[in-house]
Amino acid sequence: MIQFRLNDANVAVDVPDDMPLLWVIRDKLKLTGTKFGCGIAQCGACTVKLDGKAVRSCVIPVAAVSGRAVHTVESLAIDSTLAPVQQAWIDEQVSQCGYCQPGILMAVDALLNEIPEPDDAAIDNAITNICRCGTYPRVRRAIHRAAELRRGAAKLTST
Repeated sequence: MIQFRLNDANVAVDVPDDMPLLWVIRDKLKLTGTKFGCGIAQCGACTVKLDGKAVRSCVIPVAAVSGRAVHTVESLAIDSTLAPVQQAWIDEQVSQCGYCQPGILMAVDALLNEIPEPDDAAIDNAITNICRCGTYPRVRRAIHRAAELRRGAAKLTST
């Protein structure tokens, strides 16, 4: 039995230790926002946050997350209120097919937690997810917008 926190809830799964975290999330815990893309940690469709850092869940054995915190795209919205990164994605009309977007959203959320106002070089370094539709210019605009929205939300909560 492997225990970890998933989206701030304790979970326990009885699966082989080497089962990829992606398949535990999708098949065993029925959270299907995290996508399978390549299976070799290249495309980023399976990106989740592990202890706050963006990781590719298709290559992480579930045993490696025992006792740790995992967050999926389902954790971004709170009580039907979109996270700034989700609102920015809508505002900038980022998605075309949308398949890769959950992974990109998680990578961006991790980036903005680490670097609240990233420049283009920081974005290029951190966001290595592949989008077959080629929405990269919109992704960049949405990242900058999400940073602005987060700053605005922080000002509202501090007053």
